[in-house]
Amino acid sequence: MPELPEVETVRAGLERYVVGAKISAAQTFHPRALKTTSIATLKSVIGAKIIAVNRRGKFLWFELDREFALVAHLGMSGQLLVQPITSPKHLHLRANLVLGNSLISPKKSREKIEIRFIDQRTFGWLSVEEQSNGIPTSVAHIAYDPFEQEFDLKAVISDLKRRKSAIKSAILNQGIISGIGNIYADEALWRARLHPEIICEDLTEDEIKKVVLSAKAVMKSAIKAGGTSFDEQYKNVNGESGYFSRSLSVYGREGEPCSRCATLVRRIAFANRSSHFCPRCQR
Repeated sequence: MPELPEVETVRAGLERYVVGAKISAAQTFHPRALKTTSIATLKSVIGAKIIAVNRRGKFLWFELDREFALVAHLGMSGQLLVQPITSPKHLHLRANLVLGNSLISPKKSREKIEIRFIDQRTFGWLSVEEQSNGIPTSVAHIAYDPFEQEFDLKAVISDLKRRKSAIKSAILNQGIISGIGNIYADEALWRARLHPEIICEDLTEDEIKKVVLSAKAVMKSAIKAGGTSFDEQYKNVNGESGYFSRSLSVYGREGEPCSRCATLVRRIAFANRSSHFCPRCQR
């Protein structure tokens, strides 16, 4: 599933091409492309101007010159690609937005572009939503992510310190801190030298702080690398893969030597998913 670095890479890519453009056409091609709670059909955004592309955690949304916003969640395999309107349609195209006054490359072509929502597994969605103080309805319950100015590190540490759950489960909780998924949770805990199953209240505040700051640091590095791609399902808006997978220390590296101590990385079942760690560094 795309996590904060992947969604931020997509957001930044979209921002480059679509801000200032007007949506001249919009269409859905699959019944699950539009979230069931959407207040209107996708056609309601026709004529709207894209003011900005925003993100919180794993959610992104198009700020429009309207009272509503268009929210996108990539789910497990969603992609938002910016392509010429004449390029071949993808097999898993679920929706599109044609931009009436944007060009894919002003220096090389006068061809108009569209935003294409591709989703093989159909867990992602688009949604037209009301907003309060610039935050759409589906994003309102999501906690600040570590890159937002409003993120309160002391408050997050205090919240985590009171928890009786495992530290990995806690940092995956999008109501406490948003944007962290399985990949970057494993990497953050490895950097902090903490076992994923340690109970939060058994950790010191300094240890919790180290986990949170490690998560921010690893995600910052991943953003610079364009995110993490393991297959064809995650792509940037240009169709390019991220290459942070080359820098992963434990995630997906079961049976390989830890780069810090050479102990073989282990994988255990954890909350209906896998958790990777070094049994020596993270006791």
